[in-house]
Amino acid sequence: MHTLAGTKDRTLIVILGTIVALVLVALVVVFTRGAPELLDPNTPEGVVQAYSAAVIAGDEDAAEKLLTAEALVGCGPVEHGPTNSLRVVLVSTTVRPKSADVVVSLVTSYDDGPFGASEYEFESNFDLVRADGAWLIETAPWELSICPNPMVTK
Repeated sequence: MHTLAGTKDRTLIVILGTIVALVLVALVVVFTRGAPELLDPNTPEGVVQAYSAAVIAGDEDAAEKLLTAEALVGCGPVEHGPTNSLRVVLVSTTVRPKSADVVVSLVTSYDDGPFGASEYEFESNFDLVRADGAWLIETAPWELSICPNPMVTK
């Protein structure tokens, strides 16, 4: 009987050890995943990535530098929703000599609900133009629109 109890103890230790190892591997994967790959800032995708990151971080000064002058002239007050639960995913890019369209998927996560966390996802697009050799955003999705100086002309 001592042999059976000893075998059960060893089996339990092996099972618990395996569970602990799996949890540790999962934690390593989560914490080493890191930030998304930074795209070339001289491409339409890179400009959209930098702009979206600035808006989500609340850095309107950085975001404003990536907009065309026309996008800032006479814009009205803009109240976009909260960005703390917003994720922007690149879907596709169409590049032409003087303009580009960058389609993104906007994903908003909600933690509360009867079945746990849920997400709302839809596609939208950025319109960019090439000005003085640089890509600038002419229009952005409403959820990421800013107007640093409402109704002020530059």
